[in-house]
Amino acid sequence: MRLTTSHGRSIGRSTRSPLWVAALVVGALLLIFAADRATGATPVQHLYYLPIILAAVRFRMRGGAISALAAILLYHVANPHLFTLKYEEPDLVQITLFLAVGMITAKMTRDADHLHRLAMTDDLTGLHNLRSFEARLITMVRQARRTHATLAVLVLDLDRLKSLNDQFGHLTGAEAVRTVGRIIGEQLPSDAVACRYGGDEFVIAIPRCTASQAYRVADGLRRAVHASAPELAGRPFAAGTLSISAGGTCASFDGSGPSQAASSGDVEAGETLFRAADAALYRAKARGRDQVCIAQREMEMEEVSDVVGPVCAARQ
Repeated sequence: MRLTTSHGRSIGRSTRSPLWVAALVVGALLLIFAADRATGATPVQHLYYLPIILAAVRFRMRGGAISALAAILLYHVANPHLFTLKYEEPDLVQITLFLAVGMITAKMTRDADHLHRLAMTDDLTGLHNLRSFEARLITMVRQARRTHATLAVLVLDLDRLKSLNDQFGHLTGAEAVRTVGRIIGEQLPSDAVACRYGGDEFVIAIPRCTASQAYRVADGLRRAVHASAPELAGRPFAAGTLSISAGGTCASFDGSGPSQAASSGDVEAGETLFRAADAALYRAKARGRDQVCIAQREMEMEEVSDVVGPVCAARQ
């Protein structure tokens, strides 16, 4: 999927339940302990590494440390002679490896998470980047189609960024884009996904969102940006300096019209939503900027109409 406008122009940790993983770690440690106590065999003792690794991956440094200490304790209980603290070299190596496996696994997992976030995050605004957003949008379309729900897409951009760059420099312009991205990140619904896909252009997907709700979200962002009095590149600016225009569309996947199976694929549906929202953005700009325009479409019927009520929110 590639987002192309009609004018030619967010990470991760396992979603398994932490209680389920903790129970699995404890159960594995106890099973290995029973086998260790019965056999005292070194190969069996090496199995302690498995729950230590699992705990470190799921619970990071704390999980790795706690599971390693638990393994050390069980290792001593299964081999009571160790309580005399007269360790042989293999015992010292085993205890050291329990701790090392937990700490190293936790650090590698943390580093992998960090790299994943960097790969999926826009470095200027901290929002999702285009690759991450495309994947999330396709998932949202698929879920909306399966549950017969609605899905809204908003496209926003910063008004008159070129004038800001020309008058105050590109660093000021970059700070203005960062400010808009921060406001978007702070005010979006928790289940929404936002992305900066161009210099000053943003796209937002909101699941289970009606046209009127999409209008309120977009207008709330417009008002928040207009009311901000940011400091850009060390220079204070008055409220009203920044403004955005927003276009949006709300798709209904309620099963009306042709069958769901005959509808466009998830990728094509996402692109259709984006193009409709982008077209609405340009209608907002044509009406004078600092506006919100929302269109509503029935994905199965391929019909588009302006949202009931005020189509555009003018600057106030």
